[in-house]
Amino acid sequence: MVTVVLVSSSCALLSGRTDSSPVTVATQTGAADWRARVTYRPNALVADFNRLEADLPGEVGLAVLPVGGGRMTVLGDWTSGVAWSTIKVPLALAALRRDEDAAYEAAEAAITVSDNDAAWELWQQLGDDAEAGAAVQEVLDEAGHSATGNAVTHPELDGSSYGSTEWSLTDQAIFAAQLPCLSGSEMVTALMGSVTPDQSWGLGRFSTAQFKGGWGPDDDTGEYTVRQFGTVGTVTGQVAVAMAARADSGSYEDGTALLDTLAQLLARHIGTLPSGGCSH
Repeated sequence: MVTVVLVSSSCALLSGRTDSSPVTVATQTGAADWRARVTYRPNALVADFNRLEADLPGEVGLAVLPVGGGRMTVLGDWTSGVAWSTIKVPLALAALRRDEDAAYEAAEAAITVSDNDAAWELWQQLGDDAEAGAAVQEVLDEAGHSATGNAVTHPELDGSSYGSTEWSLTDQAIFAAQLPCLSGSEMVTALMGSVTPDQSWGLGRFSTAQFKGGWGPDDDTGEYTVRQFGTVGTVTGQVAVAMAARADSGSYEDGTALLDTLAQLLARHIGTLPSGGCSH
């Protein structure tokens, strides 16, 4: 469930198992609720993650599934948190659908360099708070409906809080898997393939990735959460990925280093992960 806060100063589950223990994953079968769970034996990615996790200097979460839908593998203790600048992707898509010519320049800045002023411009282009919130929520609901056959209910989105949105790892992975299949998304996904090098940690290590990151400090502790979602192209299709980290040190730099580590883990297995594509 996505809860959509303007980021002013920021861009911006299964631990403790042995390699032989069962893993919980989400599945998507037509109109069935994707939250239905099934159990299967760990594959190589899961076993590798279990060996890695105990030595990581922080909390991480990782979710992967084929683009277009399919079985989701969910790993790690980090399950949900503030979206930070990752919310700029559905915001940009909503604005580009409304007026591509008017929105493109701001969409480019919001996604490729994570410009907050550009994101605010996109929000304003969508109308007043109620209209803008409804437009962004429509994009989120469309992705959720495409994946599950049911619309997703989100808290009200407004101009003062769309960047601090609560967005769970699994919901964001579902969105990543459906984004390339949504009407008018080609321009957004192309921009996600042109993120500035200084924000190309994590999924940015893949030459075939289209992605967006977000980061920001906790109001109480000041510790940074760093997260990212997108797709990685393989020879058989695309893999949707959502991941997040909070380093023990609480720093942004150590958080991005954790996502680099998860990307390295993915790189060892990306060729064997289930991949997919859009039906149209």
